[in-house]
Amino acid sequence: MNAQLPKTMAAVMCHGPEDYRLEEVPVPQAGPGEVVVKVRSTGVCASDVKCFQGAPMFWGDEHRTGYCQPVVTPGHEFVGEVVALGDGAAEKYGLEIGDHAVSEQIVPCGECRFCRNGQYWMCMPHDIYGFHQATFGSWAEYMRFPAKALNYKVPKSIPLPHAAFVEPLACSIHAVERGDIQFQDVVVIAGVGPLGLGMVAAARAKNPALLIAVDLYDMRLDVARKAGADLCLNASKVDVVDEVMALTEGYGCDVYIEATGHPNAVTQGLRMIRKLGTFVEFSVMRELVTVDWTIIGDSKELNIHGAHLSPHAYPVAIRMLEKGLLPMDDIVTHQLPLDRYLDGIEAAAGGTKSVKVTLEP
Repeated sequence: MNAQLPKTMAAVMCHGPEDYRLEEVPVPQAGPGEVVVKVRSTGVCASDVKCFQGAPMFWGDEHRTGYCQPVVTPGHEFVGEVVALGDGAAEKYGLEIGDHAVSEQIVPCGECRFCRNGQYWMCMPHDIYGFHQATFGSWAEYMRFPAKALNYKVPKSIPLPHAAFVEPLACSIHAVERGDIQFQDVVVIAGVGPLGLGMVAAARAKNPALLIAVDLYDMRLDVARKAGADLCLNASKVDVVDEVMALTEGYGCDVYIEATGHPNAVTQGLRMIRKLGTFVEFSVMRELVTVDWTIIGDSKELNIHGAHLSPHAYPVAIRMLEKGLLPMDDIVTHQLPLDRYLDGIEAAAGGTKSVKVTLEP
């Protein structure tokens, strides 16, 4: 039986760049095939920070159309307790009232060319939690999973702030899969924020010959060691390109995964990767990136792979967290109440004293 829900709830509402407000709004209801959860923990992602700051990807410029549709509730990293199930939802998702559940960030249409080909994560008219009006996000006391959402039960043995890490970890897993890591590879992961740390843990499971983490902050590199990095390099203290070249007899790394969101890391990767190497670009960039495109073709004949979202990776992420394969107590550094969402954004933006920031509605 569905729980008795209040009529209204507290929710953060995005009205525009740097115009986020905590408001009282109606509690969502579960229609046919839908799920309503009480949000138990929700993360602050780097993309949330960039949206708040007004990055062109979210608000548009002369090069692109903005991705954010205000007024909308942000938040796409979350775990919730199931409190209402619409007709058919329990059977479809294997969920019961009281279960902990997560939902993939994308809600695909199921009908476009990509969905018909099984490539649902590239759905053309898709909705995305936290940015589109059809899919309000998790910076609220309650949220609704639409009928076409991709939902998963989460074991209650996983602490709630750790379970909110399923979404970023799943994205990290997909990026590592795109790298096609082999046993003898030297792998460099540039940027060990929350997503980069997930990539380190996922790449460790691939057992490459040498796994190198690169960042500007020793605090994060210390966590990367615990996540499985063989070697950690602080790019503010050493020339990381020279270091990697020295370690590889001048050839360069086999796989380079960019997870910093900074243009300099793209240039750095093109310099340190070997000929015929694989470059995985994951980050949401705040600004356009300019590089010597000739390196990709004539100079090195590189494999350039993008990584978008987390197809088929949620069950893997849940299993990794259930097995304790990541140092989650070191990754989740800040847990704040919902009304301190601005402090959460500031902490996540700074990055010098935080890794993963969560809000606890």
